[in-house]
Amino acid sequence: MILDEAVTAREMRAIEMNTVYLGVSKLQLMENAGKAVAEAVRERFSPKMKVLIACGLGGNGGDGFVAARHLAGQGYPVSVVLLGRPENIRSEEARVNWVSLVNMTDSVKITEVHDSAEIQPLKASVMVDALIGTGVRGVLLSPYREMVQAINGVEGFKIAVDVPSGLDSDSGEAEGDVVQADLTLTFHKPKTGMKNAENLGQLQVCPIGIPPEAETHTGPGDVYIAHRHRAPEAHKGDFGRLLVIGGSETYSGAPALTALGAYATGVDLVYVAAPETAASIIARFSPSLITVKLKGSKLSPRNLGAIASLLDKVDAVAVGPGLGVHDETVEAVEATIEVVEEHGLPLLLDADALKAFSKSKRKLRTGAVLTPHGAEFKILTGKAAEGTYRDRGKLVMKEASKLDATVLLKGNVDVVSDGDAVRFNRTGNPGMTVGGTGDVLSGVVAGYLAMGVSPFEAATAGAFINGAAGDAVYAEKGYHMLPSDLVEKIPWVIEESIRGRTRRKA
Repeated sequence: MILDEAVTAREMRAIEMNTVYLGVSKLQLMENAGKAVAEAVRERFSPKMKVLIACGLGGNGGDGFVAARHLAGQGYPVSVVLLGRPENIRSEEARVNWVSLVNMTDSVKITEVHDSAEIQPLKASVMVDALIGTGVRGVLLSPYREMVQAINGVEGFKIAVDVPSGLDSDSGEAEGDVVQADLTLTFHKPKTGMKNAENLGQLQVCPIGIPPEAETHTGPGDVYIAHRHRAPEAHKGDFGRLLVIGGSETYSGAPALTALGAYATGVDLVYVAAPETAASIIARFSPSLITVKLKGSKLSPRNLGAIASLLDKVDAVAVGPGLGVHDETVEAVEATIEVVEEHGLPLLLDADALKAFSKSKRKLRTGAVLTPHGAEFKILTGKAAEGTYRDRGKLVMKEASKLDATVLLKGNVDVVSDGDAVRFNRTGNPGMTVGGTGDVLSGVVAGYLAMGVSPFEAATAGAFINGAAGDAVYAEKGYHMLPSDLVEKIPWVIEESIRGRTRRKA
């Protein structure tokens, strides 16, 4: 999500979630949206003009409730038609504003319409469509279809709130009836389908108080973007299979932590390919880990055949945790990257794999995420990541473009860039300097890659989740944390995030 660009409905939902995480309530956003509608009416029409607002049961209807209150307060004769029963209003914020509206018995006339048979011809100088927002997919069903037809039958000026009801805001298409607006007031940013839509009338973008940080910094909305819904008929493998290549005679825990991080994220299967001296130890971490023993005490070119045989079974590959930097290992890493690229699999490079890859000085030829800390970034790029986090952001964006990959630079403020966009992550705490937390992060990001999430979105969500898990551990036990503590908190962080229940502490 980049400032000044149109957004999809899903991206707009994520921006709103990040806004709430930053401390701006949904109620504030609804108030600002409804006030913007009222201001648009006031700028164009005198208080003598009759205003009729058709409201649905969701957030779009809530915007209409707010607009009605403001317009009534400015002396306009206002009527509201609620399509549905008040007890079925879905949005908590809309319910709050509905209660305010029903108490305005002298200034606002309210009519409830419960089914299509009750819809009568509408008359107004100004007709406001606040039925349905960006959630429309497919043909409108009754009674929304008949209400849209009634709105289109009004001879007065028609204003659509956020998007004309019946319009798919992502595609700009309407499969059935759609409001033919004279003016569309869309909030925060244009929606992607608006460049193709023909029924918007004049398009006006209205700010509603969303902080720029809702797009430049990570939040629960980024987890929502990366999340994959599980249908009841889902099968094993539908949510990805990951191959982790790592471990050596010295380091056996790192690849296990990466694998467990991926499992905690929701990936279905994880294979861990490790030298035989490490594989036996890794297998003891969890019965869920599928270990593949590679001959020898360290990764070497002779293991390439065994690795290649696994690539048809997986959806993504993570290379690096605990590998070591033996000459044979460096050679094997480069060969492994090449065969992964040939298979077109998304790739994550971490730790020692970054040091090995730095010797090649080339662009990657598959979707990839690189997860260096400051010292590894300097080895990888020859540049020191210094200055403010925004200074580092400019540097990471430049280097990510050169590598044609997404770079996640770990630090007190993580920086994520794919060369086009840059995001900053402020979750996490000093307790996460303990060894192994970076391996868990690699597992979270690689898990999302295996689920088909784009490298940039996987890295952005992964940075937020890993840091938020560390913050949750700190809240319980202070800085006395182990990387396995993060693994235990990851599912909780994900579930809280996609439900919009996380809040950033001041």
